[in-house]
Amino acid sequence: MKLTKQILTDLKACTEAVDYFEVNKLEGKKLKYCIKKSLKDNHFAWCNWLVVRLMTNKQNIQYAIFAAEQVISIFEEKYPEDNRPRKAIEAAKNYLNKPNKETASAAYAAYAASAANAASAAYAAASAAYAASAAAYVSYASSAAYAASAAAYVSYASSAAYAKMKTKIINYGIKLIESKNE
Repeated sequence: MKLTKQILTDLKACTEAVDYFEVNKLEGKKLKYCIKKSLKDNHFAWCNWLVVRLMTNKQNIQYAIFAAEQVISIFEEKYPEDNRPRKAIEAAKNYLNKPNKETASAAYAAYAASAANAASAAYAAASAAYAASAAAYVSYASSAAYAASAAAYVSYASSAAYAKMKTKIINYGIKLIESKNE
């Protein structure tokens, strides 16, 4: 998929991002190239914003689950007795495999159970899991965006590990988008 200013305009991208796009002469370049350039310039939030807006609802849920799974071990290490984020991820996966009223209700229950944790940055995995189940329940793109952002917010000892995780999440999103366009 090639990115254009018209696509960004149609998606209602912020002026700053559109200006960046024009200054860096990204018109007509492949999405993957544009994302890599933006990541290199430390615009993870913009990349994540764009990726989730180019996805289908199913892809948004897959993306949210993936982001949550990237950090769940960090949460479980710190809070070994709290299984709400794990249950939220499982509920979102169940909905993805069998989207019906029953699995949507279960995803909502998991969303409600994890919602309290989502308020704190220390609970990034819970936030990501909460967003995964919320994405499954409400079918809304910003839930996946929130999940990836929450996952990427986790503090790592080295900035290289932080950048690597963010890139891994975004690359998974690109892979999902490309699979839709084939």
